[in-house]
Amino acid sequence: MKGGEIPPFQKMSFPFFDETKELNETTRKEAAGSFTALPDGVTHYELDGPKDGKVIVLVHGFSVPYFIFDPLFDFLKDSGFRVLRYDLLGRGYSDRPNLRYDIQLFVKQLKDLLDALNLNEISLLGLSMGGPITSTFVLERPRYVRKHILVDPSGGAPLDLFTSIKLMRTPSLGEMLFGLFGSRKMIRAIASDFFDPKLVEHFQARYKTQMEFKGFKRAILSTLRSGMLGSFLETYQRVGALKKPTLIFWGKDDITTPYKDHTLILQALPHAEFHTIENCGHLPHYERPEIFNPILLEFLTR
Repeated sequence: MKGGEIPPFQKMSFPFFDETKELNETTRKEAAGSFTALPDGVTHYELDGPKDGKVIVLVHGFSVPYFIFDPLFDFLKDSGFRVLRYDLLGRGYSDRPNLRYDIQLFVKQLKDLLDALNLNEISLLGLSMGGPITSTFVLERPRYVRKHILVDPSGGAPLDLFTSIKLMRTPSLGEMLFGLFGSRKMIRAIASDFFDPKLVEHFQARYKTQMEFKGFKRAILSTLRSGMLGSFLETYQRVGALKKPTLIFWGKDDITTPYKDHTLILQALPHAEFHTIENCGHLPHYERPEIFNPILLEFLTR
């Protein structure tokens, strides 16, 4: 099967009854930021900061859209950088095309967006599943990228998924289970990203918005079935051979992409600068900015 094509059973429309809204010009008016029509669908993005500033692009993970970078985006913009963040296809206010949500789709979206905005000399930051996306992009387009930052990246080893999540990979059964229990499970799962429980409720409230738009669950299921939470160790190894300046952060208490996986990533990227963030879960840029931000700034301006 060619890249981007999906099996016939995945083309069938399954009625997820809590998806009640269409993504269109009217519903997108509630969103801040900008929109651009790319070959695979409309992408929601925000680009801000001095026009002559060095460019850094922020790529989020599996399901939380670009608001996950709120405090970091403002810090980098105020520090003189030109900052781009965007919603991956299937998430946030970006389109949910009926395609295979695999690594090729996400890398192509990033390439198409950079070309549309005429950006080609960047630093690139990947959070969680953004790690495999940015690493694959570096491998395929090395001349675009000056520096590479990984934040609790997935793909060192396949993630240890719950049994219910594994079952969702099964055609038809997955749609039924996701329709019945998926929304509650995904909202609860947000809590596991944090070391500090006080941050959870605010995040969950913002997360729910994207779940109302039709196509969200189909995109999430396709992402699961397309191996995006599997191993990308070979990709990391090939990127390591390029020896791009690389910075890695990892929360010591991360259970989403377990801290122990950092050994695999560092074996693949032995030249990388590595920082453990204590008393921190999956989102060190959000939970511990007082530690994270100065290290990142020094790396970017070095």
